[in-house]
Amino acid sequence: MTKALDGVRVVDLTQFEAGTSATQILALLGADVIKVENPEGGDPGRYLGLGMEAHGRDSNYFLTLNNNKRSVTLDLKSEDGRHHLLALVRHTDVVAENMAPGVLERLGLGYAALQAANPRIILARIKGFGTYGPYAGFKSFDPVAQAMGGSFCATGAAGGPPMRPGVTVGDSGTGLHLVIGILAALLQRNATGAGQEVEVSMMDAVMNLSRVWMRDYFETGISPARSGNGPPTRPANNTFPCAPGGPDDYVYIICSTTSTRALAALLRELGLAALATDSRLSDQAFLAERAQEIDATLTAWTRQRTKYEAMHALGQLGVAAGACLNAADLYSDPHVQAREMVVAVQHPVRGAVRLPGFPIKLSASPAEFRPAPLLGQHTHEVLAALPASQG
Repeated sequence: MTKALDGVRVVDLTQFEAGTSATQILALLGADVIKVENPEGGDPGRYLGLGMEAHGRDSNYFLTLNNNKRSVTLDLKSEDGRHHLLALVRHTDVVAENMAPGVLERLGLGYAALQAANPRIILARIKGFGTYGPYAGFKSFDPVAQAMGGSFCATGAAGGPPMRPGVTVGDSGTGLHLVIGILAALLQRNATGAGQEVEVSMMDAVMNLSRVWMRDYFETGISPARSGNGPPTRPANNTFPCAPGGPDDYVYIICSTTSTRALAALLRELGLAALATDSRLSDQAFLAERAQEIDATLTAWTRQRTKYEAMHALGQLGVAAGACLNAADLYSDPHVQAREMVVAVQHPVRGAVRLPGFPIKLSASPAEFRPAPLLGQHTHEVLAALPASQG
């Protein structure tokens, strides 16, 4: 089956997550992604987290981010390694990298060198703070980017300290931005014939993802305050405990007060029929006065139900609600299974391996999954296919 990015070749110089998540998406869309790794150990992500100790080969972290790629080992500090890389670049559409600031240039493989080998090349780059600006020389990891981009200050309980979000928005969120830039550059190159640099700063990407939280700053001049899971003045907008009372037995409810229909239905379900018909139900000040009473009644109601039972009952009332699902919940959830958001592949060493699925669904070219490559697994295959005068 023809894939969306059939015929597009990507030389992947990324490591860990930010850039690697971007090249993974390109691979799942059908691009030939050649992961170029140091012969001495390869991507440090191969050794990060669990899995390697038990299986003797690559961590779960690496397997989760590098499926559908091919691995070639080259020592880019050597003349021979750079020679082979530039030979690859001559037959490549995109070079992606997220090395520390200045590393690519010190290797003699900056944009000018790549463009001399292939004027059509697109160099896609992720840096913690970009290649220019006062912070350009600083290193970054996901939590640093999130702290600098605003998401820490948006997260946490009212009156509490800024808090690190549990998900890696600074890494994979930046990777998504880079994919958008790469696809746009490929379209522009099809029109003009010329390549270009695509750059995404992790700080910039997190700031972009934080823009709705910060939306009122330009009107008020005041940075918004943290409010935890919901403002205390809005009833039925928070996480509520459920049976049987485990650490993740909660349901999140957001009962919009812009329309009173869902709120009235919820109040009737809670036995607050008089309040449900009160003409002041759309008045924010009135609701703030009754928020504690409503939430206490709602808490007693959710405690009698599992998070799934609460979610389904509320959904039937037209109230937006979601069970708080942990990893075990998600990977066994029937909706997740139906959406093919968990897939199984056969790894050459570890056997059957489960991986997260692909959220982008293309009707004409659905994603097919291959396991992450072993270190250097495709070196001979890739280099042998280059023209003899260049390989």
